[in-house]
Amino acid sequence: MKGNKYGTHRVISPVGLLPQAAEIVDNNPAIYDNEILIEVIALQPTATAFGRIAKEANGNIEKIEKEIMNIVEKQGKFQDPVTKSGGMLIGTVKEIGKDLSNTVDIKVGDKIATLVSLSLTPLKIYEIEKIDVDTEQVFCKADAILFESGIWTKIPDDLEWQLSLALMDVCGAPSMVSTHAKAGDIVVVEGAGKAGLLCLAEAKRRVGVTGKVVCIEYSEKQCELIKELGIADVVLNANGQEPVEAYNKYMEVMDGQLADFTVNTVSVPDTELSSIMVTKDSGMVYFFSMSTNFAKASLGAEGIKKYTPMLIGNGYYPGHAEITFDIVRSFPKLREYLTNRYCK
Repeated sequence: MKGNKYGTHRVISPVGLLPQAAEIVDNNPAIYDNEILIEVIALQPTATAFGRIAKEANGNIEKIEKEIMNIVEKQGKFQDPVTKSGGMLIGTVKEIGKDLSNTVDIKVGDKIATLVSLSLTPLKIYEIEKIDVDTEQVFCKADAILFESGIWTKIPDDLEWQLSLALMDVCGAPSMVSTHAKAGDIVVVEGAGKAGLLCLAEAKRRVGVTGKVVCIEYSEKQCELIKELGIADVVLNANGQEPVEAYNKYMEVMDGQLADFTVNTVSVPDTELSSIMVTKDSGMVYFFSMSTNFAKASLGAEGIKKYTPMLIGNGYYPGHAEITFDIVRSFPKLREYLTNRYCK
C-alpha cells in the first residue's frame, strides 16, 4: 500500500495537517510501499530542545531519559512540546518500500543520517541505552520512518559517524552563509556553539581578505576557542540578551561599520534585537535558532526603525550536507576540535 509522499497518512491528530504540525503520528514500524525503515543508532535533538529538557530535569539523566520516552510515546515522534523543535538521527537502512527500491541511491545496510526534523519523523523507541549530556546525543534502540519526500545523506567514509551525526543537525546554517556571504562583506555570527563554529568557518572562506568575520559570544571560554581556531577576525565577548550593550561594544570595535549579513545561532531567547541592531538596513539577518521569537524580531525591528530583511531558519538547502562536510575537511583545527568533542 502506498502512502502520501509527505506522510499525511501517518497523521493521527489533528487529521489534515502535515506530520510536523501534527500532535500525534502513527509510529508503527510496518512501512508503506513508499517509505524507508531505519534502525536508529542515535538521535541528535536540537540544542534548543535538549537544553530545555535538561534544564527542567536539572541535568538528571534518568529524568531526561524519562521525558524523551514520554514525548515519543505520546506523540509517536520526538518533538519538544515547548520549543516545537526536533533534531535528526543516524541509523542503518533496515527496509526500503518496493516503490522506492529502484529510485533511491541506498540499499539495506547503508548507514545514513536523516536531513529532516525528528519533529515530523515517526519514531518508536524500544530502549534508551545512553544519553551524553555533553554532546546532547541519545543512543537508543529504535525504529524510524522516512517518507518519500524525506531527505538523507550517506555517512562519508572519511568522517566518524558521531561527528557526522553532530554536523547534520545544523548543516542548514553554514549552507546559508555559503549562499549569502560574499567577498568583502562584514559577516557577524552571534553564538559560537556547533552551528556558530561552522558558520564562522564558512564566512571566513567566503569574505576573503577584503571582508571581515565577527563573532559575538557570551561565553569567555568559547571566545578563547574561536581565537584559537582562527575562524573570526573579531571576537566580542558580549551578551546578546542585552542588545544595547552588545551593539555599543560592536560599534566601538568595528568603528561604526554594520554587518552585511548576520547569523543568529543562539539557543536562548531574547537575542533577536542584538542581531538586528548590528546589521545594515541593506543587509540581512538569518535567524537559524529555534529559540527565535519572530514577533519580537519583526516588531522589534519596526520599533527601532530598521527595515533589514530577515530570513527564517530552514534546515534544508540543496547540497547542505556536502557543504558542511567540506567545511570540516577544510579547517583542520576545527575538525580536530569537533572530533575530540563528539567522538568519545
